[in-house]
Amino acid sequence: MNQPIEPLPIRKKPAERDQEGRRRLRHLELLLEVTRRMAGYGTLDEVLQALVDMTTNELNAERGSLFLNDPDTNELYSRVAQGNIQREIRILNTSGIAGYVYTSGEPLIIADAYADDRFNRSIDEQTGFTTRNILCVPIKTVKGEIIGVAQTLNKRNGKFTRHDLTLLEAMTSQGTLALQSAQFIERMQAIRRQEMEFIDVVSEVTADIKLGSLLQKVMGEATRLLNAERSTLFLNDEKTSELWSEVGQGLESVQIRLPNHLGIAGAVFTSGKAINIPYAYADLRFNPAFDKKTGFFTRSILCVPIVNKHGKVIGVTQVLNKRGGPFTGEDESRLRAFTAQISIALENAKLFADVQNMKNYNEAMLESMSNAVITLDENERIATCNAAGLRILRVASSQILLKPAGDFFAGSNAWILDKLKRVSETQASEIAMEAELIVGEEKLSVNLTALPLLSAEKKRIGSMLMLEDISNEKRMRSTMSRLMDPGIADQMLAGGTDTLGGKNVQATVLFSDIRGFTTITEQLGAQGTVALLNEYFTLMVDCIQREAGFLDKFIGDAIMAAFGIPVAHDDDADRSVRTAIAMISELWAWNKVRVGEGKMPVDIGIGLNTDNVVSGTIGSKKRMDYTIIGDGVNLAARLESACKQYGARILISEFTYKLLRGTYYSRELDLVVVKGKTKPVAIFEILDYHTEESYPNLTDALRHFKAGLQKYRQRKWDDAKGEFADVLAINGHDKAAQIYIDRCEHFMREPPQADWDGVWVMESK
Repeated sequence: MNQPIEPLPIRKKPAERDQEGRRRLRHLELLLEVTRRMAGYGTLDEVLQALVDMTTNELNAERGSLFLNDPDTNELYSRVAQGNIQREIRILNTSGIAGYVYTSGEPLIIADAYADDRFNRSIDEQTGFTTRNILCVPIKTVKGEIIGVAQTLNKRNGKFTRHDLTLLEAMTSQGTLALQSAQFIERMQAIRRQEMEFIDVVSEVTADIKLGSLLQKVMGEATRLLNAERSTLFLNDEKTSELWSEVGQGLESVQIRLPNHLGIAGAVFTSGKAINIPYAYADLRFNPAFDKKTGFFTRSILCVPIVNKHGKVIGVTQVLNKRGGPFTGEDESRLRAFTAQISIALENAKLFADVQNMKNYNEAMLESMSNAVITLDENERIATCNAAGLRILRVASSQILLKPAGDFFAGSNAWILDKLKRVSETQASEIAMEAELIVGEEKLSVNLTALPLLSAEKKRIGSMLMLEDISNEKRMRSTMSRLMDPGIADQMLAGGTDTLGGKNVQATVLFSDIRGFTTITEQLGAQGTVALLNEYFTLMVDCIQREAGFLDKFIGDAIMAAFGIPVAHDDDADRSVRTAIAMISELWAWNKVRVGEGKMPVDIGIGLNTDNVVSGTIGSKKRMDYTIIGDGVNLAARLESACKQYGARILISEFTYKLLRGTYYSRELDLVVVKGKTKPVAIFEILDYHTEESYPNLTDALRHFKAGLQKYRQRKWDDAKGEFADVLAINGHDKAAQIYIDRCEHFMREPPQADWDGVWVMESK
């Protein structure tokens, strides 16, 4: 039952207006918090969990869920659900309250769930949870497309209101962009993984030259990669007009024979077109006789034809019961690729002798490789060159095939002939690492392996060259040198996986961010903003590299760097502090030039924290990043954000402060509990970038601030105010001193509890 929405009164009392004003302010703060949190997450699961947690907490509900639509299955699925359910939930996008909201696009306030006919009680029955009331809204893109629904259950105090509905709609709308971005990234990552996995599988299965075992491997991998329960390959028997099973996963030695025009397999064979059936028993073409015979229950079917090189259908490949839903169009494409391999193998077995069959198979295998593979006959003439070889050597097949090796690999590339000569003499392989190969006017860096080709009788029948183009690796060395000190880059490349692999290391993390960047971009426009950032980043990165820091990434206008990875130093904490001081000093010098040119100055905040973090290459097979993760990274980011609150430019944690070997103009600023943590952390401000002009009598100010902080923690509010007032007398722009004066006045009016320990809880990030 929908809860009636009462009209708002036209005129409100002052108290009501104040309450509504506070509500609107909280509303805006919440939306900003959603935006900030979403920007910090990279995976879809993280975004989903954060949205569910925030909406549930803010609406004071017992449970929340976020459902996304799967267009391939027309299902709403939730990978994030609070309570006892920790698995993926899938429902038809027309079922239940969530299905109604998704299809209608209308939000719902359900005061009594069990009184509403649309409510699906099955989840309650499975979990023992009792749903009382429901608030459910559609999740829409900026174009108005509905991509899912957000739902909160059982408001702890009373029932959901119109205000709750508006708030939930606003929060989900605010997080939609991050949600879409995370969905897109996840899809791209999944596609990349699948592509690489498919290539690996094809390379592995096609390494077998025996037809029976080859087909077994292919169908086994088809079953696995398509996440199916069973797969079967049917070949046509032209003598009997029957389809019979050559391979059956899970069928053991059972042979299946059926007329080649009956059933799903018969329909695919006769039409030459693939069939994808999500519900087998609902299709009249499906023959359930085999299910009855074996006890197997067929739910979904994907069946594609096997076509030979002449376009003739010679059989079909069938996979059954995809786990998690029906087969997709992508599944069909991948199965077609598998059947193409099957077709090649079958035709070779039928048309050629074993030697010819092996030759064709090897050619197919070589074409799938990324490295160049060149074969030479016993007269040192180039017999074959795969696609990768043509690409690396920048030639067409007509320019290389049947050419004498001495003619093709001449001049600067004659060293290859020397390798081939030694292979011919010794019948052993020869290797050359990081050798120079001249291709036209281009210089390539390659790894070369020369191998003898032997017959079954161990007689030499030729040679084979394998070329791996590693030019990109050398370019990577140059690129890495832009991110860090060149010496560190060399160590990383020399260390290989030991250096780039996952490690628990102690590092000091640096976060910096430009203040008021949105205003700057609005004034400068796109081109002006890019020009400013390029100039700004150049200055900042130079500061980082001078102290052998590692530039992790740029995050918009923010910089993340680390000291202690991939190579540690005894004074990494000091290096980070010196870097931060240099960054501010360089920035001020740059600002003088900008102001003189009539341009807006730039201000930044920097946070530093030392902790044990995980470092290593993270990502997919196609795209990897060397980075660090861990709570220590998050604390550095929180300190950078806290600079705005305290009017500081450099804040460091107590963990970094304790490791410093040098002496710096610094002061303990506060004892805080940052957002998302429970334990207090002492934070310190570094002030060495100041000059006598920017902060006169700094030493005196530090002395008064230290005394004021000590008296503040002793609850001597008047004495503390006096010390902080002395700081302001020296520098009226010292925001931290003013903050403590305000705190003292507050505690004088409202004394803290007896167990007060001076810790300040930060509500913002």
